[in-house]
Amino acid sequence: MQVIIGTKIGMTQIIGDDGIVTPVTILQADPSTVTQIKTVETDGYNAVQLGYGQGKNLSKSVSGHVKSAGVTPKVLREFRVEETPELKVGDKVSVENFKLGDKVQVTGTSKGKGFAGTVKRWNFNESRNTHGFKGNIRRVGSIGSMYPQKVFKGKKMPGRMGHDQVTVKNLVVAYIDAENNLIGLKGAVPGPKKGIVTVEGKE
Repeated sequence: MQVIIGTKIGMTQIIGDDGIVTPVTILQADPSTVTQIKTVETDGYNAVQLGYGQGKNLSKSVSGHVKSAGVTPKVLREFRVEETPELKVGDKVSVENFKLGDKVQVTGTSKGKGFAGTVKRWNFNESRNTHGFKGNIRRVGSIGSMYPQKVFKGKKMPGRMGHDQVTVKNLVVAYIDAENNLIGLKGAVPGPKKGIVTVEGKE
């Protein structure tokens, strides 16, 4: 089962035997613990829940939920599978399940940009700053219409930018260090440094 939870360390580059330089994102993927197995018979679908990291001050409900696994995870993530996996609660999942050249998809939370205007958020043009124009050149401008005299839902406006769940597909495993629980993926991975991401292998 090719799934793992990891922490984004940052980007670097590796040089292959043929001299080609490959940009990679390094993830610290310590072994995750299976905290729950879901099946079609009991839950309506097949899935595996993994716990990652060392958590503090867990709620009573979460503590009771993971007690059988003998861990206090920082995060819990669920992965759907087509068939019931040959795993049981308490088993460990590590980067050793991956190999070089595997294609994976990575899900993480993108960097938060805070409150942003339309120029930054939606790539709007600025207003002209010539011929006596004295206003704010980065303002939105007209947002309404003559009919039906309202602002339609979905109008591109200023607002919170970033901090969204993002999935990047077809990344390739370019580096594995099983001894130090490191995995390197060719290309960029969503999220800031120290962000939590999930890696799923695609057959």
